[in-house]
Amino acid sequence: MKRSFLLIFLITVVGILYIGRLFQLQILEGYIANPTSSATIKIEYDYPERGYIYDRNKELLVTNQVSYDVMAIPKELRSLDTLEFCSLLKISKQQFIKKVNKIKNHKRFKPWLPQVFLKHLAKEDYAFLQEKLHKFKGFYIQKRSIRNYPKPIAANILGFLAEVNELQAKKNPDYQNGELIGKLGVERSYEKVLRGVKGRKYYNRDNLMRIKGSYKDGTFDTLAVTGKDLMLTIDSDLQEYGEKLMTGKRGGIVVIEPSSGEILALVTAPSYDPNVLVGRKRSKHSTILFNDSINNPTYDRGLQGVYPPGSPFKILSGLVGLQEGVINENSYVYCYGGYRYGKKKKEFMGCHCNTYGKPIRLKKAIANSCNSYFSDAYRKIIDKPKKTEIGFNNWSNHIKSFGLGDFLGYDLPVGQPGLIPNAKYYNNRYKFRWGATTTISNAIGQGEIQTTPIQLANATAAIANKGFYYTPHIVKKIDGNGIKDEKFTQKKYTSIAPEHFPVVIDAMHEVFKTGTGKYHQVKGIDICGKTGTVENFTRIDGKKVQLEDHSILIAFAPKDNPKIAMAIFVENGGYGSTIAAPITSLMIEKYLNGHVERKKLEEKMVHLSLQNEYDKLIKKRDSIEAARK
Repeated sequence: MKRSFLLIFLITVVGILYIGRLFQLQILEGYIANPTSSATIKIEYDYPERGYIYDRNKELLVTNQVSYDVMAIPKELRSLDTLEFCSLLKISKQQFIKKVNKIKNHKRFKPWLPQVFLKHLAKEDYAFLQEKLHKFKGFYIQKRSIRNYPKPIAANILGFLAEVNELQAKKNPDYQNGELIGKLGVERSYEKVLRGVKGRKYYNRDNLMRIKGSYKDGTFDTLAVTGKDLMLTIDSDLQEYGEKLMTGKRGGIVVIEPSSGEILALVTAPSYDPNVLVGRKRSKHSTILFNDSINNPTYDRGLQGVYPPGSPFKILSGLVGLQEGVINENSYVYCYGGYRYGKKKKEFMGCHCNTYGKPIRLKKAIANSCNSYFSDAYRKIIDKPKKTEIGFNNWSNHIKSFGLGDFLGYDLPVGQPGLIPNAKYYNNRYKFRWGATTTISNAIGQGEIQTTPIQLANATAAIANKGFYYTPHIVKKIDGNGIKDEKFTQKKYTSIAPEHFPVVIDAMHEVFKTGTGKYHQVKGIDICGKTGTVENFTRIDGKKVQLEDHSILIAFAPKDNPKIAMAIFVENGGYGSTIAAPITSLMIEKYLNGHVERKKLEEKMVHLSLQNEYDKLIKKRDSIEAARK
């Protein structure tokens, strides 16, 4: 009796364990298992349409067009008429063999999963292949959308799409090898928003790889979700106009709306037509663009170009002096053609303010760009506390409160922090005792100070707002909904009190009334600005070589209730008043008036090329390298 009971008990336990295991494998794990891990499951993807991109005025900047990819499933490939297949695809037999071998012998991908055999099939070729596709087992056509750009502008802002590589596909299960992903610009920053979600359908297959209905009655099937549309902050007409004015030049223009931080234009020159990086022509053109180390058309000079700010920086030096109480609007210095400093006043910084031997006050010092005035103010700021380090860090922190020396946090994927040094920087740099005169070039925006055009444009917006700014951003709406991220909607305050700004703003207005920008006034618009000319050095084979100066200008307009703030850098452009000032005034006129009346000036700027200056740099580099060899 006991033996029979034990036998029944053992049979019952084994049965329960067996049933439990079957339940686990077929019911529990069956529903949570990844269908792609089984060779008996066929997956069909439904790629969603990528979101459209518009400018602030609802003008379409990026749309989609249909693309056809020839896909191959390695395990299903069979013998076929190679010559006919190659003829339909317009490829050679050698290319066919190479592609097939690569697909079949790929170790990282499962043989039952589809891989791209040929990308971006032409529409006419697709029509011919579709009729005869049944003859070529293991191949099918996958439709997907690729980008189209109605206007050949703003490539640096929009970015482009590129194929997901093997490493990316391995790290991110949402992507398959060969799919498209955003690279650079808003395509990269807002990839998740624009991409949408691809749909999936799973099918059962028998041992002959024939489809035998939906996998688990479609439980795992999903519908494609279209990507969301973006409305950018840029004005495409202003962007196009800025790119036109920068023809034949190198540099960057950044235009910001002070009241919101919205980027109205982000120009880099030289640039390229974004359409050349679409479809089958992408490979050829990307090689040309990305290997052009001379012109660097894919390098965004508005975000990544690092330059000394030059004379526009004097405005910040003045504001810090006012905040620290070492100067006021009536404080004056005598300028005798420059500023003497150092032991026994042997060092000399030249000045061209044309007020020789006369007292010069803050307003005129800004309008006439007096080096002596701001060098004296800088020295007083640094020497105000007993310890140089404290005074220097006070100065540094004030300057950084305008967003300089920082990436700013805008919603584009590239940039440079620039450099606003602090006391630690110079302690590490110099082994001897240093002070204000050691770093006196900082007073006029030279020395170690490095800025980007977007940083200076942002600082200009802060001046226009009398002490605050919004983090610059490029996206205005997502799927019709305004940006709510506090990062872009909350004011960032500078460390300068609002009461110190009016005198500086009056001085900037004077620049365009009687100063260096007086020849580029716009009728009916009060422009406030500051021109700059920055010495330009480069190192060629370890030697310091001086090149033509950079042309710089910051400005905002109108003076009251500003609508536009901007910064422009023109590499090797010479005086700020000769190139940067006219381009700035044209941009302001275009945006605020909607048209430009000064057609002769416009034509002059459009056709003004600095290519000769850029060729000189190449010749200098070649001659120095030749001498070295």
